Amino acid sequence: MPTTANPMRLLTAVAVAAAALPAGAQAPARAASVAAASRNGPDRLHPLVDLSVRRLATADVVAAAKWGTGGPVDDPAREQQVLESVARQAREAGADPGETVRVFQEQIEANKQVQRALHDRWKAHPSQAPTLRPDLTEVREEINRVNGELVRAIADSAAARTAPSCDGALAAAEARVRRHRHLDRLHATALTHALRTVCAPGPVRSG
Repeated sequence: MPTTANPMRLLTAVAVAAAALPAGAQAPARAASVAAASRNGPDRLHPLVDLSVRRLATADVVAAAKWGTGGPVDDPAREQQVLESVARQAREAGADPGETVRVFQEQIEANKQVQRALHDRWKAHPSQAPTLRPDLTEVREEINRVNGELVRAIADSAAARTAPSCDGALAAAEARVRRHRHLDRLHATALTHALRTVCAPGPVRSG
């Protein structure tokens, strides 16, 4: 995922439709649910991981929008707004608001990790710095769209995220998405950070 001198072109490239989560019959018992999550874990977690990459890609555009303004990467007011919004959406989607917020906290930190790294790179190599400054309002509209899809992916993957097999399934899904998206080291490292709290302790995992 190389940085481009035209950040809006990157934003357009990452604004693609996420793969739909395959529908399946609800297991009649907890044991059957765990077995299904273990068997299909990477597939069930793939949309969540892919959406995390889409969200990370917007960090390049946000970094370009903030570049040269003297403004900080951290924006506590915006971050709180995002967390409150996803908590509300989680309740509407039938997801656990607390778990959803924990996932998004790491998503936000990973996004800032990319922004800071890009700013450091551009300071060291001014010739690589973006020549255009995107409209941050437009960028945030795309982020909000991805956030909504990510909340639904979190809700739809509850069984896989609380299954004992989640760590292995998540690693498999992450490796698959990294290969498919051709992530560079910066974005691959940030993706791992973004997914830190995806495997959440729940009734199934705690026994």
